[in-house]
Amino acid sequence: MAFKEFDVFVIGTGTAGKSVAKSCIAEGMSVAIADNREFGGTCANRGCDPKKVLVGLTEILDRSQKMLGHGITKMPEFSWEELQNFKKTFVDAVPAATEKDLKKLGIEMYHQSPKFLDKNTLSVEGKTVKAKKIVIATGNKALELKIPGAEHLKISDDFLSLEKLPETMLFIGAGYIGMEFAHIAARCGVKVTLVDAKPRPLTNFDEAMVKHIVTASEEIGIDFIFNAKAASVEKLQKNYRLTANQEGKEISVKAEMIFNTAGRIPSIEDLDLEKGNVAFTKKGISVNEKLQNTTNESVFACGDVSDSKGLPLTPLSSQEARVVTSQLLDKQEKEEAIYPPQPSVVFTLPNLASVGLSEKEAREKGYEIIVEEKLVPKWFNAKRINAKIYAYKTIVDKKTGLILGAHLVGPEASEIINMFVMAICGKLTCENLKKNDFCLPNLGK
Repeated sequence: MAFKEFDVFVIGTGTAGKSVAKSCIAEGMSVAIADNREFGGTCANRGCDPKKVLVGLTEILDRSQKMLGHGITKMPEFSWEELQNFKKTFVDAVPAATEKDLKKLGIEMYHQSPKFLDKNTLSVEGKTVKAKKIVIATGNKALELKIPGAEHLKISDDFLSLEKLPETMLFIGAGYIGMEFAHIAARCGVKVTLVDAKPRPLTNFDEAMVKHIVTASEEIGIDFIFNAKAASVEKLQKNYRLTANQEGKEISVKAEMIFNTAGRIPSIEDLDLEKGNVAFTKKGISVNEKLQNTTNESVFACGDVSDSKGLPLTPLSSQEARVVTSQLLDKQEKEEAIYPPQPSVVFTLPNLASVGLSEKEAREKGYEIIVEEKLVPKWFNAKRINAKIYAYKTIVDKKTGLILGAHLVGPEASEIINMFVMAICGKLTCENLKKNDFCLPNLGK
């Protein structure tokens, strides 16, 4: 039987996968790409992009609420249906446009998750294909909760495509997805409850800064239930009931919709990795500094699915795709994965943003540090928009004056954090940073 053979076979059509495929085809290599969902990946179709469109409306509502009685005389009306229609203008054309683009370049496309048959052979759409190199860029997917009644749970995809908002919502998991969606829903009039097995939300972020986010969340009517592990979900006549174990006691909460936002895991279960001798962990495909698999030298992984030092963020997917591409192309210069301080943002309102070391991490690494932590609602740019929560925490190396970490809460913290990214990566001391002239008034003062 004749097999189709390719120089490179890419699994996944998100930011990382598309980038590798396009770079390789441009160098004259034969390339195929596959996806078991709509082409274009999570970020563009059902992640960052549509989420930020919905956040855009809530920014207006939040700003209006803060200025009510200070120039705003009544809250603006809004239409969730019209907002969803606006969101569709960003996402609906993505799959077809992605396929058209890839086809024009001469990349062969498959619409199924391939399965490994051996180290260089895949089965896809009932066909057997061979590839000299295989790139796994399948991203992450929602973690399934193994509890009775889990079939009643909705996930982030469902939230982003809701045609109508219910009166009540419950989110299992207070990570960044649960928190962001809770803020969107609450500002649109939904009564929201967040349940988490841990003692606080957003455990990957600075605890002091997260406390400000909890305060802001409670002020818009969000209820938190912590130290509560989901046990089961039951369908009632109108609502669903979540039963959870909270510190040895059984509790229950009802809502019209319950969302599983308990986390995301690598999307690798359909690949039959064992048959391809592809090593993997709970965090994804095992890779070395070249993003090459540790047990199958023909396999590379980039983006959220790689068990690398990179955070599961779209900008890092692009960086890792470049590293993988350099390994695949017949060129002398080969890049290795280098991870500078990586900023991370939670798009609640106010934003929570972070880059660099936390206070705990800095102390564990042996730094003698200067920590400055302040809530500054009286700064001009907080006062002029009536923002009561405007805070920061900086970690500086006492010996060198270099900034080691920055943690921000406030309007536009997602933008201000980029100044600290440049300061840390550029090895600017506090004094050097202060010597720069910035426009005034700005959001950083």
